[in-house]
Amino acid sequence: MNRWQPYVTVATVVERAGRFLTVEERPNGRETLFNQPAGHLEPGERLREAALRELREETAWQVGITDYLGMYVYDAPNGATFHSHGFFGMALAHLGNALDPAIVAVHWLTLEELEALDREGRLRSPLVLRRVRDALAGKFYPMDVVHER
Repeated sequence: MNRWQPYVTVATVVERAGRFLTVEERPNGRETLFNQPAGHLEPGERLREAALRELREETAWQVGITDYLGMYVYDAPNGATFHSHGFFGMALAHLGNALDPAIVAVHWLTLEELEALDREGRLRSPLVLRRVRDALAGKFYPMDVVHER
C-alpha cells in the first residue's frame, strides 16, 4: 500500500524598489521557468533555515526574513502535492557565491513582468504570483506562528 505524502517546500518573496527577486531555472533540462528562490525542506532542517539556505544557493543574496506569508497547497499537474511555506524578507547583501547549477540567472522583476511571464506559461507554478500578490496586500503573519521543535 502506497502512503500519500506531500512535498514540503519553502519560498521567499524579496522586494526591493518595486521589484521582486526571481530565479530563472531549468528544471529537468526543459525550457526555463521563473520562480521565487525556493526548494525542498531537508531532513532535520527548520523552515526558516531552509528558506535562508535556498536564498543563498539560488541567488547568492543574504536576506533578512521578517514575516510568514502562510502555507500554500499546490496540486501539480503530475499528481504531486506541495505544501509550500511562504516567507517575506529584505535583501541585505550580495554574497557572491556560486549559484546552484539549475539556476540560469537571477532577476529583479516587477509585478507586471511576472504577470507577463505568467501569461506566457513561464512561471514555475501559480504560487509565484499568489505569494507576490499576498505580500503586496500586506498579508503577513508574525514569524512566531510557525512552531518548530
